[in-house]
Amino acid sequence: MFEKFKVYKTDFAGRPLVVETGKMAQLANGECLVRYGETVVHVAATASAKPRDGVDFFPLSVDFEEKLYSVGRIPGSYIKREGRPTDKAILTSRVIDRPIRPLFPKDMRNDVSVVCTVMSVDHDCQPEIAAMVGTSIALSISDIPWNGPISGVSVGYVDGEFVINPNSEQRKSSKMAVTVASTADRIAMIEAGAEEIPDDVMYNGIMAGHKANQAIIEFINSIKAEIGKPKFSYPSNEPDEDMLEAVKDFAIDDVRAALDTDDKNVRDQRLQPVYEKVHERFDPIYPDQQAKIDECMYKTQKYVVRRWLLDEQKRVDGRKMDDIRPLSAEVGLLPRVHGSGMFTRGQTQVLTVATLGPMSDEQTFDSIDEQETKRYIHQYNMPSYSVGETKPSRGPGRREIGHGALAERALLPVIPSVDEFPYTMRLVSEVLSSNGSTSQASICGSTLALMDAGVPIKSPVAGISCGLITEGDRWMTMVDIQGVEDFFGDMDFKVAGTHAGITAIQMDLKINGLTPDMVREALYKTHKARDYIIDDVMLKAIPEPRKELSKYAPKMLSISIPLEKIREVIGSGGKVIQKICAECDVKVDVEEDGHVYVSGIDLDNCKRAISIIDTIANDPEPGSIYNGKVTRLMDFGAFVEIAPGKEGLVHISQLDVKRVEKVTDVVNIGDAVMVKVLNIDEKGRLNLSRRDALIEVEGLVPENDPEPRPFRRPAPRRDDRGHSGSKPNYGKPRQ
Repeated sequence: MFEKFKVYKTDFAGRPLVVETGKMAQLANGECLVRYGETVVHVAATASAKPRDGVDFFPLSVDFEEKLYSVGRIPGSYIKREGRPTDKAILTSRVIDRPIRPLFPKDMRNDVSVVCTVMSVDHDCQPEIAAMVGTSIALSISDIPWNGPISGVSVGYVDGEFVINPNSEQRKSSKMAVTVASTADRIAMIEAGAEEIPDDVMYNGIMAGHKANQAIIEFINSIKAEIGKPKFSYPSNEPDEDMLEAVKDFAIDDVRAALDTDDKNVRDQRLQPVYEKVHERFDPIYPDQQAKIDECMYKTQKYVVRRWLLDEQKRVDGRKMDDIRPLSAEVGLLPRVHGSGMFTRGQTQVLTVATLGPMSDEQTFDSIDEQETKRYIHQYNMPSYSVGETKPSRGPGRREIGHGALAERALLPVIPSVDEFPYTMRLVSEVLSSNGSTSQASICGSTLALMDAGVPIKSPVAGISCGLITEGDRWMTMVDIQGVEDFFGDMDFKVAGTHAGITAIQMDLKINGLTPDMVREALYKTHKARDYIIDDVMLKAIPEPRKELSKYAPKMLSISIPLEKIREVIGSGGKVIQKICAECDVKVDVEEDGHVYVSGIDLDNCKRAISIIDTIANDPEPGSIYNGKVTRLMDFGAFVEIAPGKEGLVHISQLDVKRVEKVTDVVNIGDAVMVKVLNIDEKGRLNLSRRDALIEVEGLVPENDPEPRPFRRPAPRRDDRGHSGSKPNYGKPRQ
């Protein structure tokens, strides 16, 4: 039945990689089923027969679809089906998109869709790597024009050794997580998170990944040679050479004058009349080809900027190649938030706000990933006004989610552990103005906000980008690219880190890849730049994290209790924990491992709640002093509850520093009293003293130091048949 069904096998980092094609999705232009270990991902690539009208870009979409059946789970939503993609799915889609996009023809306008469906997950074999390899295979064997193949691997660093495609246990102990995509001769994409890894170690890790990719590229080429389809032709959107030269000759002087400024608004204002002048001149000559005339204007601007950079070593704002735009850092801008920091680099400006919350506020996930929660959350917003446009807000797009994740990954290695700082942290970066490298400005702003909030981060983190211009064998890099250099350049190589090393990398390319020398130079230049940003700008705004939290931030305390005491702390139906929350005006979270987190605005209330929980979980020691509440009165004394379920007797002789005739002369039900634990009898009952607590804490002197009355607990009451109860009843008077 399946005449075209083929199976191809190879070894991939010590695990079997099996590719099946010709059985499923036979209406797609290209498809394959990738089995990596027990991970199974189906990839289908399709293209429209005709180009899309009215677009000046290549319409490619990549979707990484997580199916919860792949990990044997039912979705948790009300309708019990997958909804919008998770952040992880969006980030994976972007990681696959970036290395394949530059390999499509630049003048093609046919819609191309790549859908990667995750059908089974073996956590030792990452589905995102299987999806990237499957995408390369599906495009290579299809009739869609594409100059592949590529391959992608994950590189870990465990015990001083690089590990290709580390398994689940290795990823937990790895000092870095780097995804490297390659063509046969160049590095096409880098996405990295690392624990302050030195530049040379990161470089060697990238090269190890590039080397590992070559075997898979050869494997894909062998499949392509056997079953690959001829590529279809398409109508080019490129203007002809005569039109391009005519527009360039007519407008190039005006374009040079318009671009020669460091102010984005001025540049846009200057270009508008140039466009109008060009259309007035050429629309009659080339009717119904306004889009191609605009393409000629784009190419003219690109030609001017690249000639300045390559031939004249000139940047549009007059900087040298390694100069950074004017920088500014401020903290404490917003009085009621827990922490805030604003970082400005030229016309790029980002304000980040830090919010601290209890551990119960951590983010939970319903996805195929092993990670179930996270306590450090970074989100990024870029409203239309930041680029001088008027578009309605539609929520975060893929770009916003990607930039937020990059900043989160950059700062995660310096975030204190939950034992050091038992808080959930949410950072929100608001882009106020954008002229290049907003994601890196958000990293700097987030460091400032965390320090302003009093989060004891291990080291300050800064981010900077490096650009690239290539022409044949010539190439050059520049630090801190602004919008026009990003738009007309070939690379945006973003690197974040501390003085000690790299914490995150994200590389966007418009060409088919980088050489090792380009990677090495980008790492060197960005390290030098971020050292300057940290020392000369950020640490001058705030030299260290604040010693105290904002008065508006919740105060958080934690305690560890025995597992067998969790039930007692929570109480039947949650009554005990609810009582603690109500009495102390706090929030209490009890974890399965026995960690208890208490949060509240008032630190004294938090300490009181911790004391109560400690008293419930651990038997009070003689000599300890507690604040309790009178619950019952008897002729011979008062019962005081020092914690829910922990009640003791204060004998009348121990109620005050003076002789007491009646219990009600000193205390009444509901009174808050301070008591000291005298002893715990053989039956576990508490004997308390208010008298000793007053002497010890408040320094009161006993009046005539009266002899205490002999204290004997009343005998247990007997029922009508003469049997004593299992628990003595000290109080209820006989009816």
